[in-house]
Amino acid sequence: MELEAPAAKAPEPVVISVKEFFEKVPPGSCYTIGEDAFRQHPSRGWLLEIPDLRLHCAAPDCDGVRFFTSPGPSPAVQLSKTTQHFTTFICNNCGNSPKTYAYQVTLTGDGQTAKIHKFGELPAFGPPTHSRLISLLGPEREYYLKGRRSENQGLGIAAFAYYRRVLDNQRVRIIEEISRVAERLGAELAMLDDLNAAKAETQFSKAIEAVKHGIPQALFINGRNPLLLLHSALSEGIHAQTDEDCLELAASVRIVLTELVERMASVLKEDAELKSAVSRLLTKGNQSDKER
Repeated sequence: MELEAPAAKAPEPVVISVKEFFEKVPPGSCYTIGEDAFRQHPSRGWLLEIPDLRLHCAAPDCDGVRFFTSPGPSPAVQLSKTTQHFTTFICNNCGNSPKTYAYQVTLTGDGQTAKIHKFGELPAFGPPTHSRLISLLGPEREYYLKGRRSENQGLGIAAFAYYRRVLDNQRVRIIEEISRVAERLGAELAMLDDLNAAKAETQFSKAIEAVKHGIPQALFINGRNPLLLLHSALSEGIHAQTDEDCLELAASVRIVLTELVERMASVLKEDAELKSAVSRLLTKGNQSDKER
């Protein structure tokens, strides 16, 4: 007599807080929230408590991680069996930057949990895209933003493919900006010659291979040449990777590229500020000489 194998136990649902749901979950996701997220009101029935959030405010005069609050003395949304909601949060710092979510809440039969599904949010989910990076990428910025949206939705192969296209097509602009930094820092002629030769290559990876004398140390990230880091990621064959692997590679490419742009901008800004300071002091000195 054969014994029946025991039935597989259903996996426990992943329970998160409402705060985590709004701040960290991409659109299209569905999670379980516990009973501490909602309460029963004597006249209004079940209410979902809406917490304050910590989000990035993109307003030009704010531009940083701030507290966002949903207006009202005691923010909460009324629930029934299944309800759809729009909830808007406002930046407490500037008072002008809204963040709106569209989501659905379904109360479960046990009365102790609920399912919460995020349809979308505006501005889009994920960390902000640096304005300097968008400016550098020029005509490829739309493909970069498509890569960002793909990454936010967990579409690793798509995100990686978009980022690779952007780097291949904008390799000349990126290398030109590195050349500007190298010239400002007084780099050796061999390094400048390599960077000029790299502009003629037709692919980003081949352009990196042409830079044999490296780039200025001021642009290194954790002691590593960011161009070699990007080359290493892009040399991975996309067809040999899983979607999860591509998602990790895509995120790494985005993070390293953003940091490289930040460092280039910092060096050029420091140089401009130094020249301005020297000019002011020279002008002041010339005025003092004339007064004598």
